Amino acid sequence: MKHNNQLPNVHFHKDWQNRVRTWFNQPGRKLRRQVTRAKKAAAIAPRPVDGLLRPAVRCPTVRYNHRMRAGRGFTLEELALAKVGKKYARTVGIAVDHRRRNRSEESLQRNVQRLQAYQSKLIVFPRKGKKSIVGDASAEEVAAVVQQPADAAAVTSLFAVQNPKAATEVRAVSEEEKAFKAYRTLRMARSDLRHKGIRDARRKYKADQESQKVKK
Repeated sequence: MKHNNQLPNVHFHKDWQNRVRTWFNQPGRKLRRQVTRAKKAAAIAPRPVDGLLRPAVRCPTVRYNHRMRAGRGFTLEELALAKVGKKYARTVGIAVDHRRRNRSEESLQRNVQRLQAYQSKLIVFPRKGKKSIVGDASAEEVAAVVQQPADAAAVTSLFAVQNPKAATEVRAVSEEEKAFKAYRTLRMARSDLRHKGIRDARRKYKADQESQKVKK
């Protein structure tokens, strides 16, 4: 140790074992979640455990718009084409979002087909103490109803939003494609666009000059 310096005190005794976060309660938490799901399924039976039916929408931004996911709710236009009332939809397990808009015919038809498929499998129980109306299930259908489980396999087979993988076609590069100059083509197109006004004015001026010579 030289000169009038501070004495070093490197704190090597941190007792880090006392600050490590452990997860020894994972098995217990797993069991608790399982019991909670079973209680919820029994409470809402025979309704689907997976919750409301959601539309299939694209993720936002250019980076993620190739992916499909479940949206907040169906648009009023989708409900109208599927012939489902916006107030009635929420009573039969269909989510509604009046703020969403359909920007493409593809997404509109996809969600309309999704609603139609849901309606084909839907069984509406008659209300207790009320007269049954058109669309209510019969007593035989009610007796044969089975609640849809919430496991991953069953949900996937029902109305889960799936991302189909596009098949990529592999082929050899042609001689014409090899000879194509992409950079030069883009630069020429950019140049043509920039000078379009000047060239059009020049051609018009030459045409006017030719017409005046003919008149003379």
